[in-house]
Amino acid sequence: MGVVLLAAVAVCAHAQPAKEPAYPVKPIRLVVPYFPGGTPDMQGRRLGEKLRERLGQPVIVDNRPGANASIGMGVVAKAPADGYTLVIAPVGPWAVNPHVYKLPYDVLADFAPIIHATSTPGVLVVHPSLPVTSVKELIALARQKPGALNYGSTGVGGFGHMSGELFASMARIKWMHVPHKSIAQALTSVMAGEIEVLFNVASPTIPQIRAAKVRGLATTGARRMEALPELPTIAEAGLRGYENTTWNVIAAPARTPQPIVERLNRELAAILQMPDVQEAARVEGSMIVAGTPEQCREFLKSEYDKFGKLVRAAGIKYE
Repeated sequence: MGVVLLAAVAVCAHAQPAKEPAYPVKPIRLVVPYFPGGTPDMQGRRLGEKLRERLGQPVIVDNRPGANASIGMGVVAKAPADGYTLVIAPVGPWAVNPHVYKLPYDVLADFAPIIHATSTPGVLVVHPSLPVTSVKELIALARQKPGALNYGSTGVGGFGHMSGELFASMARIKWMHVPHKSIAQALTSVMAGEIEVLFNVASPTIPQIRAAKVRGLATTGARRMEALPELPTIAEAGLRGYENTTWNVIAAPARTPQPIVERLNRELAAILQMPDVQEAARVEGSMIVAGTPEQCREFLKSEYDKFGKLVRAAGIKYE
């Protein structure tokens, strides 16, 4: 009888489901695939500090720039799927690079999306000497002088480049793309009149608009930017249907346990609703998105498809 009882106890013990390991029990690494100072870096540091407060473990921001962000993305794709290595990255690495680079990872298969953190419209500006004060006038001038105007960006395949290509495609114009190595360099070029047009992120551009060093024509999002309420959207200003934003998604390596993904999503969603986080986003021209991991995955797939079509139509290649 005693042997049978012991055997039954052993069977019951064996049948108990394994308890989920505690998480987190050590520091979390948040990879930013760019140099410090850009929007992904600033947002990553802000969210990482709040995550540290909520989880009780350090969140270490690890800048891994290079190869148009593919170095940092590759680090995360190959990291252990345990929730201790994450990445925050914008549209380029997720939706553009896969169509123009031969990458050592698959952005749709090798990552577990956690949350779509923010969406950030850009600003369309021109040098003050350009004789245009609206989007319609810019389109008319570009049509009068096919290929004569040039627009700048912070690099091939980046937000500014894709914004300009989408604009040209929808407006049926031709102009020259001039890539730069940084936001600062691109802004300097348009302020100096070396380029006529620039599609750029809002935060560093707004002060130059206020100082009349560049002329703001419109913003690139679906609705007006709170930080620049006087500027219409490009769609409002005459190019109906135009919308392009940069955005930041946080993800982990594929096969990260779902309970960890969901825990991180809940914590980050709560952080994104904090008043100081929302105010910081407003100041830099960003909008909070949040949502579930499933919604984030669907969004990444739709952007991947959208930019794949644009890259193929424009024949974009990295040089």
